[in-house]
Order: sequence, then structure tokens, then C-alpha cells
Amino acid sequence: MNPSVQTILDKYVGEGRDSLIPLLQEVQDREGYLSRDALKLIGRHLNLPASKIYGVATFYNQFRFEAVGRYHIQVCRGTACHVKGSAKVLETLTRELKIRPGQTTRDGLFSIEVVACIGACGLAPVIAVNGEFHAGVTPEKIKEILRTYRKQGAEAIHG
Repeated sequence: MNPSVQTILDKYVGEGRDSLIPLLQEVQDREGYLSRDALKLIGRHLNLPASKIYGVATFYNQFRFEAVGRYHIQVCRGTACHVKGSAKVLETLTRELKIRPGQTTRDGLFSIEVVACIGACGLAPVIAVNGEFHAGVTPEKIKEILRTYRKQGAEAIHG
């Protein structure tokens, strides 16, 4: 049993299915994603089948089922970013990292998420890495940005 998830469940004693979304959100906030074990625990706690929990969680795009990387990259695909070339930015990211949106690199360093709009349309195309915005991103800039984060990641590991 995951003690972290159990601590959250203990705050929802006697709650019913109407607390499912807040429970899922809180578990994801704490754990970074919704693991299979967490879904089972939530199901037992609310007396709902895990398949029902999974069905609800997959309906909402805010929920993740894989841990995000040390550097979580959000690629804006809103109208302004699309017009300014965010498709090429996303294509470059997936090629360079060898993962698709929703996945994490094997080394756990990077993950990619496509978002509808970051809210920085005047800076298009935009990506955010752990909440830090990068404006006017081009495929060439992506390679430079990745190099910088790889270097930071290596320094963090090797001290």
C-alpha cells in the first residue's frame, strides 16, 4: 500500500463517488501521476470498480498515467502558436527525444504534454518547461533548449 495515497484517502473517510475527481486531483498533485495501484486504492476506498475510476480519469485530459520527467515540456498548440509553427516545434521535440506526447524519456529526464493554450499568444510559438516559458521557439531553438536542460540534468546528477 502506498502510504502517501493512504494519507490522502484518510481525509476522505465516509465520502462517496462525488469526491472522486478531487481525490484523483490530490493524488496526482502529490504523486505526479495516477498509478495503477493508486486507482485500485481509490476504487476500494470509494467502493467503485477500478475500471470505473480509470474510465472517469481518462475522460479528463488533466490526468496522467505516467510519471512526468524531471523537465516537463508543455507545447502550446493554440491558434497563435499553430499559425507561428508549433507543429514543427512539436515534431522536432518528438524526434529529438524519441517520445510522443504523454510519454517520458527512458532516463526520466523529459516528458512532453500538448496543451490547448498556454495563454502567452503574443510570444508564439511558446513552450513551457516546468513552468518556465520559452518564447518564439523554432526547431533550431528546441535543440538548444534541450541541450541546456540535459546539461542541468547531468550537473544535478553528478553534483
